[in-house]
Amino acid sequence: MNVPANTGAVDSRVRLGSLELLNPVITASGTFGHGAEVARLCDPVRLGAVTAKSQARFAWKGNAAPRLHPAACGMVNAVGLQGNGIEHWISHDLPALRALGATVIASVWGHSTDDFARATDLLVPVQGEVAALEVNLSCPNLDHGDTMFAHDVTATAEVVRSVVGTGITVPVFAKLSPGVADLPAIAGAALEAGAAGLTLVNTVRALLVDAELRRPVLGSAGGGLSGAAIKPIALRAVHDVTRAHPGVPVIGTGGVATGVDAVEMLLAGATAVGVGTATFADPRAPLRVVTELERWCADHGVHQVSELVGALGGVE
Repeated sequence: MNVPANTGAVDSRVRLGSLELLNPVITASGTFGHGAEVARLCDPVRLGAVTAKSQARFAWKGNAAPRLHPAACGMVNAVGLQGNGIEHWISHDLPALRALGATVIASVWGHSTDDFARATDLLVPVQGEVAALEVNLSCPNLDHGDTMFAHDVTATAEVVRSVVGTGITVPVFAKLSPGVADLPAIAGAALEAGAAGLTLVNTVRALLVDAELRRPVLGSAGGGLSGAAIKPIALRAVHDVTRAHPGVPVIGTGGVATGVDAVEMLLAGATAVGVGTATFADPRAPLRVVTELERWCADHGVHQVSELVGALGGVE
């Protein structure tokens, strides 16, 4: 599919904190490959940014198969953050992605606060090659005991503080979970600890059951629900957090598959939008979202995409 380039009638640029992006469409972590795999099909130069798959300071094999399964209005996955580690990503995947002209957002995860800090330490020497760093505090497909980092105010703050304290100078975005009673409080903890912005949200904890076999469908039992089913949840999360923390840069992620979805996320308060699950069905979906967003703006007399950010009416 050939996606028409922007005609220039609509100014698609947005400011995500200190970053100026060509447009607000960003690929979500874990959905665009480790490096340039999907980028060969979906030109990253025409996107706001590409978020790479989260990497730890160590290689990690991920969860048992099967790892993906369709669900009503979405998908449940339990990949478990498989990867070769941040050093391998820096040496092999980052150069390939940069060679295609991508604006890259790196992403790190870990089992402990120290894991996050050590992964970030390894990124510091090459931080000139990345535009920002996402701190993945909220993957539902790992065993963190009774809670994940993003479900606890103290743990969230400790991890963000440790990452910021490494000397990394690019903006740090905390990726948070919708599965908490008070998401604005968790967001506030991340921001007070030094996060420049937020990614809202990660997948929602879910379970698929095979009635014939009387067992979970996925190899690790539970997983994370993504896609259209969670868009209302993501919209509410973005809206609540940006009302509680005005001006915070937010990458709104969850169920964005069309230009109208992107418009809705921006109106709810997001500064940029993440496209994830839609890429599994159509690797060029992020480019289509850009085009549809620009067309919607042109059809509705919106000359700058940034005008939509937080412009949701009917809210007291």
